Amino acid sequence: MHVQQILKSKADDTVVTIIPGASVREAAELLSARRIGSLVVSLGDSRIAGILSERDIVRELGRRGPACLSDRVDDLMTRDIITCGVSDSTDEVLRKMTDGRFRHMPVVEDGRMVGLISIGDVVKARLAELSMEKDALEGMIMGH
Repeated sequence: MHVQQILKSKADDTVVTIIPGASVREAAELLSARRIGSLVVSLGDSRIAGILSERDIVRELGRRGPACLSDRVDDLMTRDIITCGVSDSTDEVLRKMTDGRFRHMPVVEDGRMVGLISIGDVVKARLAELSMEKDALEGMIMGH
């Protein structure tokens, strides 16, 4: 299965973004309100400046306490973003996410963000793929 199929199967394909100059408090409130794990940091032009995750905020809270909530998003965001393309396979994406120890990956096509997938999206797609393979093998064994 490929990333394009994952994007098509998502119930909500909205990518929630935040501007680099927003406060970490605003980011935390948006993450909470939308019940999501990360925000893409962008100036709104489909280009990615960074990504800010719950983990980034919690790590800084643990280090500095609530004072970090006044910081700007671009002070905490991850700038070195690993992305995938629409034609990447689920196996490739899982490998990148596992090796990099992150759970959200922007999907980029022609230098522009076209979506965001989570490790949950990829695992769900991979499980569906394995189920179809199992059914096909059972059908072959049973002579259908």
